[in-house]
Amino acid sequence: MGDPRKAKKTFHRPRMIWTTDQLNAELYIMGSYGLRNKRELWRAETEVARIRNQARALLALSAELRAEKERRLLNFLNRLGLAREGATLDDILNLKIEDLLERRLQTIVMRKTGTSSPYQARQVVSHGHVSIGNRKVNIPGYIVKAEEEHQIMIHIEVPGAAAVQPASAS
Repeated sequence: MGDPRKAKKTFHRPRMIWTTDQLNAELYIMGSYGLRNKRELWRAETEVARIRNQARALLALSAELRAEKERRLLNFLNRLGLAREGATLDDILNLKIEDLLERRLQTIVMRKTGTSSPYQARQVVSHGHVSIGNRKVNIPGYIVKAEEEHQIMIHIEVPGAAAVQPASAS
């Protein structure tokens, strides 16, 4: 059964981690989304694979058995902001890792504040300068739900952010 004090892994690493193409692709994604280590990337890849496997399993079921489970999966993904209203299981099978990484709090703060890098956005979040509604969130990997996205507030003036200054008449 396992030790209750030790949580099980939430990711599966790739089978071949030393191929050049794999390393370059992972490095590009890590840099563009400001991930701390490959474990965060592998966790997101595992989550996308889990969702796609659920959709694949639903396609194998008969129409009567599939209707309710398909509706629940699509509603869940719609709440997360990963699927649009009226999406189908084929849209879920086309889900990419970038779609999930775009829903991270760190990425949304980076887009919202215009910070100079994703690592600066990560620092703003982890230092506790971001809240969602009345709740302070300091986890950069928090997956922001669609209804929470407009409630994100930044409680600090971010230095180095690309803020547009109005031109003064001199």
